[in-house]
Amino acid sequence: MWAYKYACQWVADLAARLICSAEMSEQAVAPCVTMQSAADVTQVVSVLSESLPDSPLYRFVLEDGVDDPVCLDRFVAFLVSSRLLRKGVALGVRGAVGLDAAAVVSYPSVGSDSSELVALREETWSELGTGARQRYESFDRATDQFRLDAAHIHINMIGVRSASRGNALGRTLLEAAHELSVFTPPSAGVTLCTELASNVALCEHFGYEMVGSAEIDSAFTTWGMYRRDR
Repeated sequence: MWAYKYACQWVADLAARLICSAEMSEQAVAPCVTMQSAADVTQVVSVLSESLPDSPLYRFVLEDGVDDPVCLDRFVAFLVSSRLLRKGVALGVRGAVGLDAAAVVSYPSVGSDSSELVALREETWSELGTGARQRYESFDRATDQFRLDAAHIHINMIGVRSASRGNALGRTLLEAAHELSVFTPPSAGVTLCTELASNVALCEHFGYEMVGSAEIDSAFTTWGMYRRDR
């Protein structure tokens, strides 16, 4: 609960700084990162489903079902909601007509499986099938080796709508997560996993170090990355 309290305060302080900056420059400051509420989950899921259609993890878990929008949205909704039910936070950048970019961050050492989360998990796998569950759990086991003893926050997912790419929204959300870690004691840094080899160098550019890598059932490789707070 402490982490969620700090996250709420951080977002409020961030908004105040943006408003102050806008007033001083007499110009609108964009993009503006805001915390998304439970009412915004559908939009968050929509962004993350649209922006990551070729995710190796999505394709591995869902197989042919990844091309079914209903299956894809169901899986992404589970990933998002399960983090929020453990006091994770959804961040977003809004455009003129809705959410343009979104990220979900969580606190690995905080929270436990509530009855609501257990029910959501069972309902999700009942719909997606035993095979999908087994594949996802094999991914989860493989990434256990990346877990750190030090308190930290984890970027679970981050995505930008195709129509909004090229505006540095992904970078804005990444930097917001870095700032959130600094603002959330005793977090010492930020972790993430990527299943795209090209993203490893990009993460290193933003100050991340590789924690390790794991091959998932000979289907794809995932890399664990960690960025210490400055």
